[in-house]
Amino acid sequence: MNGRAAAEVPAAGGTAGPARAPEPGPRRRQRVYAVLARNARLIALAAAAFLLTSALLLRFYVAGELAEIPARTERTLRLTDDSASYLDTGTWKTVRDVPVVRATEVQGGLAPGNPDWATWHLSTSVTSRGATLAYSDRRVIVDRTTGMAVNCCGEHVDGDRAVRQAGLVLPWPAGGTWQEYPFYDAGIRAAPPMVFDGYGEVAGLRVRRYVQRIDTTQIPDSARPVPARALGADASGTVTANRWLDLERTYWVEPVTGHVVDVREVRRETLRPETGDGRRTLLEADLRLADELVAAEAREAERQRMLLRAARAWLPAGLGAAGVLLLLLTAARAAVHTRRDGAAADGAAG
Repeated sequence: MNGRAAAEVPAAGGTAGPARAPEPGPRRRQRVYAVLARNARLIALAAAAFLLTSALLLRFYVAGELAEIPARTERTLRLTDDSASYLDTGTWKTVRDVPVVRATEVQGGLAPGNPDWATWHLSTSVTSRGATLAYSDRRVIVDRTTGMAVNCCGEHVDGDRAVRQAGLVLPWPAGGTWQEYPFYDAGIRAAPPMVFDGYGEVAGLRVRRYVQRIDTTQIPDSARPVPARALGADASGTVTANRWLDLERTYWVEPVTGHVVDVREVRRETLRPETGDGRRTLLEADLRLADELVAAEAREAERQRMLLRAARAWLPAGLGAAGVLLLLLTAARAAVHTRRDGAAADGAAG
C-alpha cells in the first residue's frame, strides 16, 4: 500500500476519501476564544447570578442548617468530684473523701416523620470506685432549632410515660440571648429557670454563664423503707423515707452556637422520713467537667462558631459583593460598547 492509499479512509457510500486532518492547536484555541468573546456578556451575567444565588443560599439556608442541633448525637457528659461523700445503703455508713462520677450518655437520631425534631435517649449513672449509687434514664424529643423538649412520641422518665418534659434538654439555641431559660431536671421532673449570671471566659472562649438553683425539693416516686436508726431515730424497725435534692447547676454556653463548654453541679441529696424528724445525707458532691473535656468542648464550639459565622456573614458578603461587582462591570462594558457602536454609526452616516 502506497502513502496516498494509507491516508484514505472509506467514505459513507463505500468509496474512499482523504482523511480530514486535525485542526491545528493554535487555530482551535482561537476559535474557542472567539466563541467566549462573543458570549462574554452572557457568561458574566450567568456567573453573577451564580454568585448572588450562592450568597443567598448560604445566608438563608445553609446557615440555618448549621445552627440546628445535629440530628444524630452521641456524647457523654462526665462530671467528677474526687473528694465527695455518699451513704452506703448496704451498711448505712457514710463514705467520705472518695471519687464520685456522674456520667450522662446521650444518643440521638431524627424523630420519625419530622426532620425538625430529634429523639434522644439519656442515661445517667452515679458511681464511686465501681459501685453504682444511682441510675436513671429517659427518652425526650428535642426541637432542633429551639433546643426545647417536645411532648411526643413515647417520651418517658424512668419508664413513666405520663411525664411531660419541658424546657431545654442540654444545648442552648444558637444565638440565644434570653435572660433565662427553663431547663428540665429529670430528678424533680420540673424545669426551673436557668438564669443568666454574666459573661465569662472558658479556654479562651467568651461565654455566657447560666445558673439554676433548686432548693430542698422532694424527688417524686423516691419513697423507700429505711432503718429508723439510719435516720437518727431512737427506735427500731423501718420508716418510709424520700429523697430530697438541693442543687446549684452552672452551665457556660458559647452564645453564637449554643454549645455547652463547661458544667458544674453542686449536689446535696438527703433521705428524710415521711413523718417525724431525722435526716441523712445521701450524696454530697461538687461535680465538674475535667479540664481536658472542657478544652475539647471549647475547641468544638470554636469550630462550630467559625462555620456558622462564615455561612451567615463572611461568605455571603464576599460572594454577594463579587456578584454585584461583576454585574456593574458587565453593565459598564455594555455601555461602552453601545457608545462605540453609536459613534461608528454616526461616522458612517456623515
